[in-house]
Amino acid sequence: MIELYTAPTPNGWKISIALEELGLPYEVRVVNLLAGEQKRPEYLRLNPNGRIPTIVDHDNGGFVVFESGAILVYLAEKTGRLMPQDPKGRSVVLQWLMFQMAGIGPMMGQANVFYRYFPEKIPSVIARYQNECRRLFEVLNNRLADREYLADDYSIADIAHWAWVRTYKWSGVSIDGLDHLRRWMDRMAARPACQRGVQIPASVPNLTEPENEEAAKAFAEAAQKLVQR
Repeated sequence: MIELYTAPTPNGWKISIALEELGLPYEVRVVNLLAGEQKRPEYLRLNPNGRIPTIVDHDNGGFVVFESGAILVYLAEKTGRLMPQDPKGRSVVLQWLMFQMAGIGPMMGQANVFYRYFPEKIPSVIARYQNECRRLFEVLNNRLADREYLADDYSIADIAHWAWVRTYKWSGVSIDGLDHLRRWMDRMAARPACQRGVQIPASVPNLTEPENEEAAKAFAEAAQKLVQR
């Protein structure tokens, strides 16, 4: 059995989606970020960075893995699924996983901070991160022009990207004209495991449909507390 320490964020959804796809038994341990539970000593013993997600694999002697990308690789290697085992195929998946970890995630995260959470609105900074997100989306769109998934077969790279890209509206980034990306997003959204995974530990509709201004404002005000810590 796997314990999943998580919260309703894109990085958390990566792991719940993967676990749902793989059909591995797991129990959810909700980490209340607004209450600062990720900074408590008992959690820092598992994840010294004080972030989510973290897993504890009790089928492997209580082995602990933190960092969402590392967890995805661990789960894929544990099961022999969602990542090819031949060196070339594995490398392609890892390349696109690293693209998400180093690009899509950090840039969308910063766009969220300055567009939604930061009390002072700095237009040049907001534009810088939103433009970079759009550029990265265009890279994905080009990659998907002649294939259904990023590494040809469905993999952890697709899971990692979709968990973030699906929240593009919250970052204030347009996907207009990115037809291949949109087609891939629709394909991902139709997968039952993806649908279940983004409901764990709770759904946050504001991130995908932020048109509800009152709810979006309340969520952003709560998130400000995390940004300012």
